[in-house]
Amino acid sequence: MRLRRSLAVAVAVAVTTPVALFTAAPALAAGAPAAQTQNQPTYAELKKAAADAQKAYEKALAAKEEGQEKVKATLEALDSDTHPLKAATITADKAAEEAAAAETAAEKAVRDAEAAVEAAQGETEKAEAEKALETAEADLAKAVEAKEKADAAAEAARTALDDARVAAVREYSVLKKALDDALAAKEAAEEALGTAEECVRETGLTSLAVGLPAEVVAGTTVDFTLRVTNGTERTLTVDPLAFVHVDGERGGEKSRLAVEWSNGSGWHALNGDEPEHIAHIDTMAPGERSDVKLRMAVAPDAASADAFALFAADASSAYRPCVLGPMKRYDFELLPAGSDPGPVDDADPGQTGKDDDQRPATAGPGTTPQGGAAGQPVTTARTTPTTPTPRTAGTGTYGTTAATATTGGTLAQTGTSPALAPLGAASAVAVALGAGAVLAARRRMTADR
Repeated sequence: MRLRRSLAVAVAVAVTTPVALFTAAPALAAGAPAAQTQNQPTYAELKKAAADAQKAYEKALAAKEEGQEKVKATLEALDSDTHPLKAATITADKAAEEAAAAETAAEKAVRDAEAAVEAAQGETEKAEAEKALETAEADLAKAVEAKEKADAAAEAARTALDDARVAAVREYSVLKKALDDALAAKEAAEEALGTAEECVRETGLTSLAVGLPAEVVAGTTVDFTLRVTNGTERTLTVDPLAFVHVDGERGGEKSRLAVEWSNGSGWHALNGDEPEHIAHIDTMAPGERSDVKLRMAVAPDAASADAFALFAADASSAYRPCVLGPMKRYDFELLPAGSDPGPVDDADPGQTGKDDDQRPATAGPGTTPQGGAAGQPVTTARTTPTTPTPRTAGTGTYGTTAATATTGGTLAQTGTSPALAPLGAASAVAVALGAGAVLAARRRMTADR
């Protein structure tokens, strides 16, 4: 029982101090193959699970803090002399002390009686001494029995007090265990959600420029098609990404190129200063393809210059809010008005850079674009194109008529996905241009998914 009392006191002291909570979040895989996603929770489910786990943790924390205050108050009350259990312990301890004193007195009386028997003179005196000894021994037996009962009552009273202390601490320990479990669940849910939010690359989500010539004469307009294909194994929501730029043009100045894309009922201009998402596609099933018409007009006074176009497909699925298709860069040349380049090949994508996956964060306010002060030309490197494919002889023009989407024979729907974060400033995106360059806007698409 002494060990039990010591344990109760030790635990009572521990709960009055701050409790440090340590849990190890389980290691989660960085994502399963697309074919296995049907066995995984969706992103919406993971998001809800994380929110629910947060709420559960907050409730468990509040319950634990309330329980800690309760157990402190209970322990303080149990230590008060006015508490019934503590008062009973005090009374029982006092009775045990009195019984022990009575036993000690009875033992002394027996010893004195024994001494009197030995010192007695004559038969009468000895008989009286022996009778007194018998009485003392009987009184001692009663005192011993009384002390045993008093000790048992005191032990029972102390046990009842200790049991009350242990019960209070046990109730708190249940709340603390619940908080530990809630914290572990919250961290696991947050880690699972964080893993799902990480951008992944799908090589099967392709974007291809069809009919973009390798050479364009000033004063002419060319039509071409951006063909997006979902070659993955999952249904995606897709936002094609497009950017056309003339090397050396400053951000904000009037470009020599005017590029527009069509939704089938009208034309929409690209801003020319930064990459942007066009022709939002709500649902693209595996194997489906969508074609977006584009046209590019070159200013009549445009001088010879190098230009390039960047195309990619950004997407989301039920399991991932950030799916990035590989980016492709097409280099082409601007020729002065009146030039006769003859048969023109289609521009082919250059070799992608090894860091094509990397999406740097968009530069914040006050940052300076590549080239130093704002407004200076951006330096870009030209990639080495693959072997060009000759255009069909006899076309007589630099462009082709864009095909309609193969998914139902209609063009991709217009609009911008509300899940896409706002694109960064032109100066910030310009830093990312070049051979194997990456687009800042793409990495930020998870913000509102």
